[in-house]
Amino acid sequence: MAPPRDRRPGFSRRAQYGVFFGYILAIAGGVVGAVLLALSLLNPVAFSTARATIAEVTAPVSSAVAVAVDGVSGIPDAIASWFDVHDKNAALVAQLARARPALVAGHLAQLENARLRRLLAVRDLQPSVIVTARIVSTSATSTRRYGLLNAGTWQGVREGQPVQGPEGLVGRVLEAGPNTARVLLLTDPQSIVPVRRLRDGLPALAAGRGDGLVDIRVIDTDDAHFKAGDVFVSSGSGGIFGPGVLVARALRGGAETAIAKPFARPDAFDLVTVRGVYAPPPLPAPAPTPGAAPSPSPAASAIP
Repeated sequence: MAPPRDRRPGFSRRAQYGVFFGYILAIAGGVVGAVLLALSLLNPVAFSTARATIAEVTAPVSSAVAVAVDGVSGIPDAIASWFDVHDKNAALVAQLARARPALVAGHLAQLENARLRRLLAVRDLQPSVIVTARIVSTSATSTRRYGLLNAGTWQGVREGQPVQGPEGLVGRVLEAGPNTARVLLLTDPQSIVPVRRLRDGLPALAAGRGDGLVDIRVIDTDDAHFKAGDVFVSSGSGGIFGPGVLVARALRGGAETAIAKPFARPDAFDLVTVRGVYAPPPLPAPAPTPGAAPSPSPAASAIP
């Protein structure tokens, strides 16, 4: 039996209006998408401004949705922890007793390290925390990896500042609006972070892959063999990321490259910190040679 030619949804006006408005929304969406595509190709600056404006409008909604999702997803864990509280308490007490000698040894090593640094007059320049904010959304369906931060220039956020989570490095600020900022995540293909291997200080580069992982690439070293489980931290080279921040752990070994998994996952924690751009400490001034005459200052030489 041939299908009827009349495809109207019956005599219901509500159904007819629904189909009509559906067509209108589809056409409007296609027109808006075509305009945005043309704008991104012909005028990238205007497209960036429009994108920042849209982010400013949608950031409160995304933040509220993120808070609601975190609250709902934490209910099963709260129920499970209620029943396991006694067993967990006993396990934590035993773990604390086992870790106490290591804690004392680490504290003594820290004191000795501080004493040696004072003797050597070593200067530390740790980037200060600019603001603590929340990543309200991330790109999950594209090869590019961005995060939307609900803080912007009004809170002191600027382009290029590093972003850290409680577990390690997240990325750096790519664009900053008045109250929102786009973060280039560590796993983006355009992200490259200088790192070093924790066990021996081997320098390397952590390059994003776009699939949630990073590639660890060796720098001018012939005998660099990576092993599964190698931990890499930021080296401080380049002046953006401070040294000693956890970056990634190697999943398997390799001769010149190794696939690693970042420690920080933007979708697994609530808050991140935006820090100032790291700059290496200036070199100390050379000590004057005993017996050498001091060089005259410009002000002194100008006096007749």
